[in-house]
Amino acid sequence: EVEQPDAILLDVMMPEIDGFSTLKQLRANQATQQIPVIFLTAKVASEDRHQFLQLGINGVITKPFDPMSLATEVETILGWVP
Repeated sequence: EVEQPDAILLDVMMPEIDGFSTLKQLRANQATQQIPVIFLTAKVASEDRHQFLQLGINGVITKPFDPMSLATEVETILGWVP
């Protein structure tokens, strides 16, 4: 059995294919549809965040972010913090 990641951090703006298209492909694949997805984005407007969350992602982390606190942010978004 292939191991799956615990979560996927997905940049909204990527070359070749954007985060929205990648998310759509992940959700269409039975093997990856249940993996939590967190968007990384420089878009900070509340309406953008709301739109992202309506797509079924688990959370949004705003860029630039502090790499030292990234793991804690992911844990908090996914409810992994005891």
